Amino acid sequence: MKRIGVTGHRSIPPELHALVQEGLRAALCGHEGSLEALSSLAVGADQLFADVALAHGAELTVVIPSGDYESGFDDAEDLQRYHALKARAVREIRLDFPHSTDEAYYAAGTYIADHCDRLVAVWDGRPARGLGGTGDIVTYARSLGRPVTVIWRDGVERA
Repeated sequence: MKRIGVTGHRSIPPELHALVQEGLRAALCGHEGSLEALSSLAVGADQLFADVALAHGAELTVVIPSGDYESGFDDAEDLQRYHALKARAVREIRLDFPHSTDEAYYAAGTYIADHCDRLVAVWDGRPARGLGGTGDIVTYARSLGRPVTVIWRDGVERA
């Protein structure tokens, strides 16, 4: 089974949505055999990836960083989407952090990088804004020798 993980920004500028979705589809196409998609289902890149992966027929594994992870969803619609995607997951990995901290997010990101064959990063190429951000996870995955596919358009700033 081929395993593809995701890391990415929560805030994706509207002008990049089509590019990101096309890049995610391209990253999931062309693999023979079964496919496993690993995601923490955060708003933004994680949820977009999970949607595309499920549509592609992949098995979804969710990596939950902490016991109170759901309390970090500020918008009821985002939380509802999280629940809907999580309900379609084949596997759930729940990390032992009681609270959503930068350390918990970093641990979830490194878990995904440790357990995938390729990491897809919806990333503007800039340093992480806090421990466990996209830049940190890309750096970690590359230090393991994992192939990383970056999806972004030069010159576009994230919010």
